Amino acid sequence: MSQKEIQQKFQQQMDEKELLNCMRCGFCLPSCPTYIESGQQETHSPRGRIALMKAVRDGIIEPDEDVEHSLNLCLGCRACEPVCPSGVKYGRLLEDARDIIQQHKPQSLPVKLMRRMVFKGLFPSQSRMRKAAGLLRFYQTSGLQTAARKTRMLKVLPSHLQLMEQALPKVPPQKKNRLKKYKAIGPVKKRVAFFSGCLMDTVFSSTNKATIQLLQLAGCDVIVPPIQTCCGALHGHSGEKDQAKQLAKRNIEAFEETDAEAIVMNAGGCGAFLSDYGHLLKDDPAFQKRSEAFSQKITDISTILVELKFHRHAPLALPEQVITYQDSCHLRNGMGVDKAPRVLMKAIEGVTLKEMKHADRCCGSAGIYNILQPKMSMQILDHKMMEANQTAATAIVTSNPGCQLQMAAGVKKSGHAHDMRAVHLADFLLEAVQYGKKASSS
Repeated sequence: MSQKEIQQKFQQQMDEKELLNCMRCGFCLPSCPTYIESGQQETHSPRGRIALMKAVRDGIIEPDEDVEHSLNLCLGCRACEPVCPSGVKYGRLLEDARDIIQQHKPQSLPVKLMRRMVFKGLFPSQSRMRKAAGLLRFYQTSGLQTAARKTRMLKVLPSHLQLMEQALPKVPPQKKNRLKKYKAIGPVKKRVAFFSGCLMDTVFSSTNKATIQLLQLAGCDVIVPPIQTCCGALHGHSGEKDQAKQLAKRNIEAFEETDAEAIVMNAGGCGAFLSDYGHLLKDDPAFQKRSEAFSQKITDISTILVELKFHRHAPLALPEQVITYQDSCHLRNGMGVDKAPRVLMKAIEGVTLKEMKHADRCCGSAGIYNILQPKMSMQILDHKMMEANQTAATAIVTSNPGCQLQMAAGVKKSGHAHDMRAVHLADFLLEAVQYGKKASSS
């Protein structure tokens, strides 16, 4: 498809009203990591990218490689949205622009095959995700990982991928079958459904297990629909919006059968996308109202635990330590959740929460951004670790698997693997419950 045809797609599909909402005031600039890290280049700011989108739509510039590079260099962290006085939905504009370019630009056969394998073959299929995680576990437990490191075979990989390999968590055994319903421990306060995700339910399945246990302890009957699938966030952010819509419909149908009061998730990136299904399917008459009803039920684990006053009743305690918290961008900027995780951490006896500077600024993970844009990602991570190290914390707590992997990589990269760790909030809270029970009974 020619650049002229891409421009026509911009005219047909981009929301002109939303583009015009940007007043070019610049309030977004101090919140944008790529604007800051690029030396304040306007084309790498939210208002600069909106200006590029509008210029393409109006035929002033062509959608060339420079425009595509500017859009791809964006983390999609949406930190610009809470500070925008006009309430511009920048994340939606970015997704639409990327989708148009991705679907209508020429691609080499290897790229087409790779995208098909990842977006249509791997993530939508939980059985394939389990197999992939099983292979990773075999690599870690069979001695292959040890041999690969000792023989320096991994040196053939780019440095950022070597770092990611070192930061990978120990993958748990992959179970095909599990319970579909979990009873509350004590009086039932709420009936909830749990969104297990794809990466969370394979590589981070122990965190999912911890999340379900916390919900049970908080007084929730928990339903886990077996036919749920990937949330579609990776697809939506990477120019595969049609596939994202198909996944959204499958999830809506799966969770409608539960009749739950809330749909609980423990991954900020998933949560923000799930809570935006209403917009994603707004033009589909069969799913318009259903998607809105679904999105209204999406709740983060920290929010529901605070709502049910879990932190006031559970015996939360740990050995004395200092921790810090790295906000999940999409949890904070997409769902508006920032206080609840901090309330829970502050309630743990023996734990001191010390805020790092710019805890709300993206860590550089952003889905697969750290793989596709390694230079900018590592630059952001280096600055993030400088701020984390200044807190002298022994744990960096976060609420998203991508953030956890990125911060684990940062801990390795900064030479603090011996005295610092990256941990998910759910795992940290369950540790506090288990330690608190032992302490109270001794």
